[in-house]
Amino acid sequence: MDAYAAIIERQGGEFVLDNVSIEDPRDGEVLVKVAAAGMCHTDLTVRDQYYPTPLPAVLGHEGSGVVEKVGRGVTTVKPGDKVVLSFSYCGTCPSCLKGHQAYCPSLFPLNFMGRRLDGSTPITRHGQEVNACFFGQSSFATYSIASENNCVKVADDAQIELLGPLGCGIQTGAGSILNALCPEPGSSIAIFGVGSVGLSAVMAAKASGCLKIIAVDRNAGRLELARELGATDVIDANTVNAQEAIVAMTGGGADYAMDTTAIPAVLRSAVDSTHNMGETAVVGGAQLGTEFSLDMNNMLFGRKLRGVVEGSSTPQVFIPQLIAMQKAGLFPFEKLCTFYDLDQINQAVEDTEKTGKAIKAILKM
Repeated sequence: MDAYAAIIERQGGEFVLDNVSIEDPRDGEVLVKVAAAGMCHTDLTVRDQYYPTPLPAVLGHEGSGVVEKVGRGVTTVKPGDKVVLSFSYCGTCPSCLKGHQAYCPSLFPLNFMGRRLDGSTPITRHGQEVNACFFGQSSFATYSIASENNCVKVADDAQIELLGPLGCGIQTGAGSILNALCPEPGSSIAIFGVGSVGLSAVMAAKASGCLKIIAVDRNAGRLELARELGATDVIDANTVNAQEAIVAMTGGGADYAMDTTAIPAVLRSAVDSTHNMGETAVVGGAQLGTEFSLDMNNMLFGRKLRGVVEGSSTPQVFIPQLIAMQKAGLFPFEKLCTFYDLDQINQAVEDTEKTGKAIKAILKM
């Protein structure tokens, strides 16, 4: 199958657009004609080699599109089905069988190693292998080979070009609230960093009935949008000590906190902004080996810190729930999205990473 793809050739480089060839799906695999793919912070951290996905590689892990062909043994989707592509997992380990697919022991090799587990790759360029299988999809391309496990079937009338970001970033933010922290109605929460993940958490916190939702960021535009989406209070970290402000406005500390920034000092502030018995979720993906410190005596007073991957979700269950919430007006994630054509991918990177014009860039194929 001939396709067109955006390829990262070297660490920190720009995406290079080129023609590629994609294999037919093998057993358990699905060929998807990609309609669009969201750009996630993880794509850029891999570009910078914070995670060791080998280059050159086709990245992209928030794809959506239409099933073109299925391999032998695939039963849950068929040609013509609209699908959202999420992360890959084995489906057979104890974690997966208990509904904790995001904590599958094979998550790292399946999603970051750029190859199938047998060492093969479905993409070649001018006869040379290109690393692919990124999050089981490599969807910065007009066609994608995915596994059956990471295909989520959606309704025939779904607005498919919009839905790709539900596969990772938006799922991560919303799921960290709805599946992991599970705040009680009337509780308070502080969300540090309101990019697409943090803003998704703001919307989910509002839907959960949180009474006080505090958004912390350095970008005034994103703080303004956070207020529109449900934040009751916003803190500009350029001018205000967020930890002190949160403790003051909550009368001793928030019930819950969430860090999306992957900055150790910010995570420390998030934990310290909660009261005794408060709980904090760490969501941001830092460079491998990054460490942080906490005050042990502060933690003794019942505080909890938990890591959350992919919103602790089962994509086939959670993504349809988010779509239903959006249709009901409870989760208007479309307000985060800016569309680009695939050949504008480097502009989308600049608008996401440098200028902040785009919160969730979506590339149309």
